[in-house]
Amino acid sequence: MTVTRFAPSPTGTLHVGNVRTALHNWLLAKRSSGRFLLRIDDTDQARSREEYVEAIRADLAWLGLHPDGEERQSARLAIYEQAFDKLCAAGRVYRCYETAQELDLKRKVALGRGLPPVYDRAALALTEADHAARAAAGEAPHWRFLLDHAEPIVWVDGVRGVQKFDAAQLSDPVVRRADGSWLYMLPSVIDDVDMGVTDVLRGEDHVSNTAVQIQMFTALDAAPPRFSHEALLVGSEGKLSKRLGSLGCDHFREAGIEPQALVALLARLGTSLPVEPIADRDVLAASFDLATFGRAPARFDEDELGRINAALLHALPYAEVADRLPAGMDEGAWVAIRPNLERLADVESWWAVIKGPISAPAITAEDRAYLGEAARVIEATGTDWQALTSALKETTGRKGKVLFLPLRQALTGMDHGPDMPSLLPLIGAAEARARLENAATG
Repeated sequence: MTVTRFAPSPTGTLHVGNVRTALHNWLLAKRSSGRFLLRIDDTDQARSREEYVEAIRADLAWLGLHPDGEERQSARLAIYEQAFDKLCAAGRVYRCYETAQELDLKRKVALGRGLPPVYDRAALALTEADHAARAAAGEAPHWRFLLDHAEPIVWVDGVRGVQKFDAAQLSDPVVRRADGSWLYMLPSVIDDVDMGVTDVLRGEDHVSNTAVQIQMFTALDAAPPRFSHEALLVGSEGKLSKRLGSLGCDHFREAGIEPQALVALLARLGTSLPVEPIADRDVLAASFDLATFGRAPARFDEDELGRINAALLHALPYAEVADRLPAGMDEGAWVAIRPNLERLADVESWWAVIKGPISAPAITAEDRAYLGEAARVIEATGTDWQALTSALKETTGRKGKVLFLPLRQALTGMDHGPDMPSLLPLIGAAEARARLENAATG
């Protein structure tokens, strides 16, 4: 069974890049009837907030991405200790004492000599007496994972193909701070093993992390999951945009974007498949294929999202929006109005056109006489738009724009909008006649 996971840190709300990662992991799992897990990476107690945990859950629910299980790293500390003890016994972690300033100086020296700026492993030369002396002086160590320079790091990436890294060109990563708290790398591996994760799909900025973590899986006697790294999002201008980091679900909700629209766009962003207004998540899951992902940055365009949103609204069944429509608005009104919507909130203004009152635009003397005739004719034709306009064409000789536009303006107060054959019955014959008479008398 395919098991994927989405592992956000609750140090803030989800942004559009996080949402895309969550969605793609959900689609990857659902494509094969697998499991999608939520893991809250809250080992950073200083920055993690419970309100962000709740916001993450709420955003996933709004998007329809319901996890099949949830874990919190803060509840798994004993599991990390057991694995850490195993690595200590195997000599795969070691104690270090360099300060951030000392490490920065070492990197600058290495770069000045034309060498890769990796940690020089100076701490491996410390003896037990050295460690005892530092402990006596009140110095607590941080811990690094010891990479095996003799072990080649190779994997077949689901998006990038064969990936090869030389461990000697990578720094031994710090996995535990001096205060005993954990950094991201090792707990993530331990969790993936313990939770049975089979596929890790994440951004290409994690590629070098994957190289390191593959050796961690091996050190823990576990097979690595399948790794895939997708291209990162860029803004519509084609550049990496800080603004993308601030676009979250709250922004899209406030902008009137339907969750189906955001899902439809992000599901295929960065792939060779066409972005289409597909509301059915099962259809999106069935077509989800890592082989369609490209290496070029995926361009996120809010204008395109708006177009997808409008297209989905135009096909949205009444039952799916009934509880969000104005009181008294029935299915007939929804079907008449929805082709004119870009955001669902726009329905309020169109409903006001139907219910009235309206303010008709300035009417010429010639058109006032015409509308007076229309008020008389509508007594016989009622709300049959075709009958009304045919009769007026016959009695006035008008046709085209001069026949239709004054009627629309008098009946709706606007120059455009829903099809009048659908709209007129919603306005009603009595109200329509009153509007025509009002426009005729100025």
